[in-house]
Amino acid sequence: MPELPEVESLTHFLRERAVGRTILGVDVVAIQALKTFDPPVTALGGLTITGVARHGKFLDLDCDGLHLVIHLARAGWLRWREDLSGAKPVRPGKGPLAVRVRLAPDDEGLAAGFELTEAGTQKRLAVYVTKNPDEIPGVAALGPDPLDESFTVDALKRIVGGSRTQIKGLLRDQKIIAGIGNAYSDEVLHAAKMSPFKIAATLTDAQIADLHEAIVTTLGEAVERAHGLAAKDLKAEKKSGLRVHNRTGQPCDVCGDTIREVSFADSSLQYCPTCQTGGKPLADRRLSKLLK
Repeated sequence: MPELPEVESLTHFLRERAVGRTILGVDVVAIQALKTFDPPVTALGGLTITGVARHGKFLDLDCDGLHLVIHLARAGWLRWREDLSGAKPVRPGKGPLAVRVRLAPDDEGLAAGFELTEAGTQKRLAVYVTKNPDEIPGVAALGPDPLDESFTVDALKRIVGGSRTQIKGLLRDQKIIAGIGNAYSDEVLHAAKMSPFKIAATLTDAQIADLHEAIVTTLGEAVERAHGLAAKDLKAEKKSGLRVHNRTGQPCDVCGDTIREVSFADSSLQYCPTCQTGGKPLADRRLSKLLK
């Protein structure tokens, strides 16, 4: 799943390549991906992309005041194409292509653009056309951005105070903190030396400070590593930079212990027992005893 660092990098990538370009048209191949109907997607034709922003995991392309907002969900991705002039029409239901955005030719005659693809059977990629991104429920409900200056230790203290949620779930909740998903929550908790099952309200002031440092540093370093990379290289960069996530059975880079996993119905988490749980492995079931 693309998370804050990858979406931030895609934002910069599109700023460099798409801003100033005119949209020739938007082809919606997977109709379920389009979540709005007014304004119609056809209204984007002829508009110029004037800016690109990020809201949590949402990409926001400002097109002369009309916004094309994209959420890549779990298995979606953005693929830049230098020249779409010869691209063949794609029929709905054929392949992973969900949306194609065609741009007007540049001075060299190349009609670039990008395609939104989604692998797997759970089609959750979402595209919105709106005059105001804040009218999109997912954007309106976002919590604070962890890379914003307002996300201080005191702000995090207010967030965790009184919450009986496990810290892993709290970090992944977009309504609480925007942009962190399954992978980077594992990475943050490993950096903070904290059990994923620890209850948020039990954190001491020192632990909150450590967690804040881990959030800001982990995400900041991931953004820095991804900066300037082409969209096609971001997935490999994310994978290579992870210390615990999806590394079950491998040695921890910090202490050498074996990285363990806890599996759930539709996801899993990874952690290091020595670094995070006092050397105690967590039971691999949903109702594992909470480690405090």
